[in-house]
Amino acid sequence: MDEVSFVDGKTRLFGIVGDPIVQVKSPEMVTYEMQKRGYHAILIPLHIAQADFERTMPEILRLQNLDGLIFTVPFKARAIQYAQQLGPQAQALGVINTLVKKSHGQWLGEMFDGMGCVESFRRKNIPLKGQRIMMMGLGGAGSAIAAAVAAEHPQSMRIFDLDAARYQRMKAIIQNISPAMHMSVGAPIVEGMDVLINATPVGMLEDTRMPIDVQQLPSSLSVFEIIVKPENTPLLKLALASGCQVIRGREMMQGQISRIVDFFFEKY
Repeated sequence: MDEVSFVDGKTRLFGIVGDPIVQVKSPEMVTYEMQKRGYHAILIPLHIAQADFERTMPEILRLQNLDGLIFTVPFKARAIQYAQQLGPQAQALGVINTLVKKSHGQWLGEMFDGMGCVESFRRKNIPLKGQRIMMMGLGGAGSAIAAAVAAEHPQSMRIFDLDAARYQRMKAIIQNISPAMHMSVGAPIVEGMDVLINATPVGMLEDTRMPIDVQQLPSSLSVFEIIVKPENTPLLKLALASGCQVIRGREMMQGQISRIVDFFFEKY
């Protein structure tokens, strides 16, 4: 009888929840990392419609062989209600992207997006300390990235989001993290910037829009894109054509994977 060796009745389940879900690379990457470390576990994609999230989540959490979840767009803020305990990043930001079921049965939530972004810059030898940052998008992932980048003590950060309440909240959080850093709020610009960070969903999948209204980018600019699919978004295509150094969403994910797997299997 034909069979595979990586999944059977004893396999521990982890999931990634999103709407849409077809764009995610986490199932392959996290499963590979877990299998590489010798854990008998897999990560599966879970597509939950936004309107069904609060109705579906409590039932999913009752699965006896489910040990953890990752949350992607648009659920990072809404997922925090299912955590009985929070890690330090989650406490500061009020959002999570990861839940793990601990030995006492409670769910612990934490946020790893910002850590992954900073790690991806480090791996490319692109400094954040002392730099001028243009930050676009302050949703679940964007807030975490802004907070983690602020902790690296840039010279300045300009933040933009279509939701005024979001950027006012994040302005206070960022200023608390890095009081000496110059803060400003306004429409995206590239003049006078060293790093451009796009943490919006603009440009994902078949979306051909740009998150910033420019025809050319300074070649000295480092451009980070949170989107995983497509690998080269409209923004990254322009950045490459302009001679910029780019960091792709997949690179941020690689920076997160090891930390998330640690979190999934750490004993409490």
